[in-house]
Amino acid sequence: MSEPKTPDLEGDSDVEDLPKSQNPRRFKVLFHNDDYTTMEYVVLVLRQFFHKNETEAMHIMLTVHKRGNAVAGIYPRDVAETKVDQVTNHAREHGMPLLVTAEPEEP
Repeated sequence: MSEPKTPDLEGDSDVEDLPKSQNPRRFKVLFHNDDYTTMEYVVLVLRQFFHKNETEAMHIMLTVHKRGNAVAGIYPRDVAETKVDQVTNHAREHGMPLLVTAEPEEP
């Protein structure tokens, strides 16, 4: 009697390489300096919409004031765009020209 044959696994199987899943691109929400929006208002918005504590909000506000802009947070695109819209609408309702933008995070 002969022994049963075992399949040769050395090169007979076709394996598909699946594309690697990518994490969704994240976006930075940036506050930009201007000559009219008050520092107090920027701190208020950072606390209300970005849930920063007093110290974090002050640090971000001072960075905006000194460097011209600062990152308030990094989020998925839809969240970042929603935050930009919310803050912009709130600023306009309160007579502030605050500029907030979202841009892709560097890879």
